[in-house]
Amino acid sequence: MTSHDVVARARRALGTRKIGHAGTLDPMATGLLVLGVDGATRLLTFIVGLDKTYEATIRLGVSTDSDDADGQVTATTDAAHMTSEQIRAAIAPLTGRISQVPSTVSAIKVGGRRAYDLARAGEEVELKAREVTVSRFDVLAERTSTGSVTGMTTVDLDVVVDCSSGTYIRALARDLGASLGVGGHLTALRRTRIGPFDVAGAASIDDLASALVESPADVASAVLGRLDVTADEARDLRHGKRLTGAGERIPGKTAAAVDPDGTLVGIVERRGADLKSAMNMPEEHAP
Repeated sequence: MTSHDVVARARRALGTRKIGHAGTLDPMATGLLVLGVDGATRLLTFIVGLDKTYEATIRLGVSTDSDDADGQVTATTDAAHMTSEQIRAAIAPLTGRISQVPSTVSAIKVGGRRAYDLARAGEEVELKAREVTVSRFDVLAERTSTGSVTGMTTVDLDVVVDCSSGTYIRALARDLGASLGVGGHLTALRRTRIGPFDVAGAASIDDLASALVESPADVASAVLGRLDVTADEARDLRHGKRLTGAGERIPGKTAAAVDPDGTLVGIVERRGADLKSAMNMPEEHAP
């Protein structure tokens, strides 16, 4: 199931066309997908760039053209000699602030077309390296298996990765295998966290119609922090006016402005010593 499929199911379940998502999941991936419904789609731009956590399985000894199990095998190398110490030593350079070349079969646009469309059409695709941050790359379990026909040994690693938005876990699998000289690809991927949102608190795709949808005020406050405003201040923000001298009321550059009724007015940002609305929620969400 693709992210587009999930949105289609949600539209039917919730009875609205206006639904978007924060961050595409690969077709083979499972886990957390944050949806914005109706006016709350405006909040998705503040969620897309949040850090994420993934649980994945990396197979060492086999390379594919997509860096995951959906692709065609391009090379196999016996990984029987791999040790846990070698694997952990190879993981170390793949943590912290690193330069990563995204997988060729990715959704990145090249000349207005998706890289995966170009690759599937047989065209040469060269993607530029980008800086990403991998704050955690831990091995949870390690398994070896030997093919009864080939006699080749592969090593499967169950890993957990905390990373910045834009990090490709498939590329981590590819680069880990390359650094060990045996190749590697991803066989399983599950996103378990986006910013403050955890898959443990998510509704299943089959329960969307009865799911408890979080309020825009709660979501925006969890992501950006909360600024309680008076009814007069809420009206001024909705009319595009600044809150003079109110900049010191928020610790960061932005915050969620919430009126006395608990309704999200919008997102405010510092402008010198003042606060100004950077994004207002649609009027139907206002009292």
